[in-house]
Amino acid sequence: MKDGPTFRDVLIASAQSWRERTSDECVLSLALPIKGIDPLRELPFLADGQQFRFLWDGTPGLCFSATGHCQYFDLGGARRFELAQRFSDATFGRLIDVTPAVPSQARPRILLAFSFFDQTAERQRSLEFPPGTQAVLPRWQLSTQGGFGWLRLNGVVTHEAEARELAERLWLMRSSLGSARKNEEVLIPNDFSGVALSSQWQGSYYKALIRGIELVNSGSIEKIVLAARQSILLEKPLDPLVILSRLRHQQAGSCRFLWQRSSDQSFFGASPERLLSLSRGQLRIDALAGTASIEKGGENLLNSDKDRREHQLVVDSIVGQLVRQGLEPQMPLSPELFSHGHLVHLHTPITAASKGLMPLHLADALHPTPAVAGFPRRDAMSWLRTLEPFERGNYAAPIGWIDNSGRAELRVAIRSGNSSGKKLELTAGAGLVRGSVAEKELQEVGLKLGVLAQQLELQHDIQSNSLSKFSRT
Repeated sequence: MKDGPTFRDVLIASAQSWRERTSDECVLSLALPIKGIDPLRELPFLADGQQFRFLWDGTPGLCFSATGHCQYFDLGGARRFELAQRFSDATFGRLIDVTPAVPSQARPRILLAFSFFDQTAERQRSLEFPPGTQAVLPRWQLSTQGGFGWLRLNGVVTHEAEARELAERLWLMRSSLGSARKNEEVLIPNDFSGVALSSQWQGSYYKALIRGIELVNSGSIEKIVLAARQSILLEKPLDPLVILSRLRHQQAGSCRFLWQRSSDQSFFGASPERLLSLSRGQLRIDALAGTASIEKGGENLLNSDKDRREHQLVVDSIVGQLVRQGLEPQMPLSPELFSHGHLVHLHTPITAASKGLMPLHLADALHPTPAVAGFPRRDAMSWLRTLEPFERGNYAAPIGWIDNSGRAELRVAIRSGNSSGKKLELTAGAGLVRGSVAEKELQEVGLKLGVLAQQLELQHDIQSNSLSKFSRT
């Protein structure tokens, strides 16, 4: 890897870019290479007083963190995907990349978080739930892939002096991140003392499962995915980076993510499910449905008629949506097994040439898949509003990014939690089809909730809330 541009190079390029602008103000984007950096561990220092923090951790693949707002967009409603795409296009259209000759991992990105429903239900309206879409061009962006790192700074510039100041800030931040803590091994604390379980979820969820199974067995709906929420009270506010750091090692097959709106309000998780990725005109989607514990083995899952039917329903729905968009999807004939920590899933990768379709247009067509909502989609969404006593918020919705070359990746935000002050809420769901058994689905959701809960050393507490009283034995 070359050393990259010098401070003088960036300074000159910034001033030149300002002089060549086509309006009174512009968004300048500057980048410098940086060595020996872990974006997850450096995120608290990159924030530098900024409220908004973001993490995308696909280690050993792409990992990047971001902080602050340079440009942002909040909205809800049925056209949110379309409007988010327009915002992204317009923002990149007015952005001047001072250092365009960078690898793909270093390109400027717009960060995206959607809510599951396009509107918050009237009975759930409060400041706790964000708008249906949040799109952010961050102030700072720190990325690494293949051992190479880049630091990027975006800023609105109205005067040539501000362009020079932007370059100086970038240079100073790189010096700070690159040298201040190079000898420190532990940057994230590990203490979870004083954790207390504040509510039980099994009773109300079991009743919803019974009703959901009645619906699928009667033919009123073919599939529905019901979620449960576990509330936990902490003695002190939680730093989600603690959990995400542990998940990096224990859920290596996932993509860890963080969307932190303020110092005490965060949404985070470890998603094994890709809604879509788009690169060089090639689209990839994960059909992920059918779950078992690793102890029970994948062969049981592959031989389960109920799980194979549930999985095929997801595959057929995604393929049908892509065909309706004029695409020609390709996939293997049979699902494969995908291990995710102590869980194993049925997985079918689906690929297609995108034929120039925009990523958020495709996301609008795909979300929500039957893996997180049900089928038919409209009926399932209606029943979710009836049977789930809480607002899903960002749970099971798309989260991810778009860069200025058209590359994009959106994950389905499952295996996730919300923290607000000392309150932590974990959410997980199970898919119901004909042949589902309430006790087994209850156990599956308990396993999924454990993905995050065990990072808090709560596994003993959760297991002590025995599911045996719901068992038929």
